[in-house]
Amino acid sequence: MWSQFMPRVAGFILGIFAMMAMMAMPAHADAVKDEIAPTGKLRVAIAISTAGGAFWSTKNEAGGYAGVPVDLGKAMAAQLGIPVEYVAYQNSGQITDAVSKGAWDVTFLPQDAQRATEMTFGPIYDVTDATYIVKAGSSAMNFRELDQPGVKVAAVNNTTTMRGAIAHLKNAKVTGYQTYDEIFGLLKNGEIDAFALSREQLDTMAKKIPGTKVLDETFKQTVTAVAVPPNHPLALAFAAKFMTEATTNGTLRKAYDNNGLKDTPIRTQTK
Repeated sequence: MWSQFMPRVAGFILGIFAMMAMMAMPAHADAVKDEIAPTGKLRVAIAISTAGGAFWSTKNEAGGYAGVPVDLGKAMAAQLGIPVEYVAYQNSGQITDAVSKGAWDVTFLPQDAQRATEMTFGPIYDVTDATYIVKAGSSAMNFRELDQPGVKVAAVNNTTTMRGAIAHLKNAKVTGYQTYDEIFGLLKNGEIDAFALSREQLDTMAKKIPGTKVLDETFKQTVTAVAVPPNHPLALAFAAKFMTEATTNGTLRKAYDNNGLKDTPIRTQTK
């Protein structure tokens, strides 16, 4: 007799579990939104420069922003069903400094060991090779010839590239400046000997400053990844899932293509 009711009982129990799961889903979604966007908007930290590439963003004459992080932030906010707000800084170091102030919710930032102690990183979406561009008239053809006493090397202040250059060069002096544009002017005027940055960006710079040359060697690989403030596990899980899917569903490729990187392959792993 009991055996006749077993299928019905089992179905009833499964139905209850399914209903409970459905009820829990909105609550979980609300918890994610509360943690990743406590102001009701997704505040995306971006760094402004004319450098281009997969990390930097630009500001247009109308006051809007463009860049790979801009497109990714917009897509992430749309998935959450909330507005996006961009919080602009001059460089990645300033974004790092602002994390303790609660000024932003998510960012797309070059990662290194020091930054990993100040925020939590998700999947890598870009890998670039860092090297140096030397000023017009420089005789330096490689790292050995560049790394000499009295040589002035510039880097964007408090960045992973600057820390890498300081560790790499034993004799040349590395000095940090707040913006890419400032360093561009110094190199163009011959006031510095070299500039440390990603090869892709330096290749573009070399076309704009006649006589400069980008050295063939690589002193570090810079990885850029999605990041959230520390102790935000739900935000991290959401951001990590978003980026993992973005690399396969075309979202990241579209962001590259929309920002002058159609010929740039997507690299998510170091060599």
